[in-house]
Amino acid sequence: MTQEKIRHLNDCLRKTGLNGKVMLTQGVQALGEEAILQIMILMQCYDDFPEENDPYGEHDFGSIKFDEKKLFWKIDYYDHAYQMGSSNPADPNVTRRVLTLMLASEY
Repeated sequence: MTQEKIRHLNDCLRKTGLNGKVMLTQGVQALGEEAILQIMILMQCYDDFPEENDPYGEHDFGSIKFDEKKLFWKIDYYDHAYQMGSSNPADPNVTRRVLTLMLASEY
């Protein structure tokens, strides 16, 4: 049950940008507005979660290609103050999610 709850919350953030923060690295920002919009659509539609990239079934990491560039997105779980890791990523009452979208070269 916990795994399904985390997966649902992560998918919601990735697909809608709601219930968390979405951060873009400087490399992604430098691609420009039009590219960012297209990349965001690719990320929202992402549905490739093989076990080697998603061993816990939480949908917290992905890799996409755009215009010959490889990008990663990942979701981290923080406490309400964004100071420490969350004590329970399945509980939105104690967890703040942050999705970071980056160029693979920035990882």
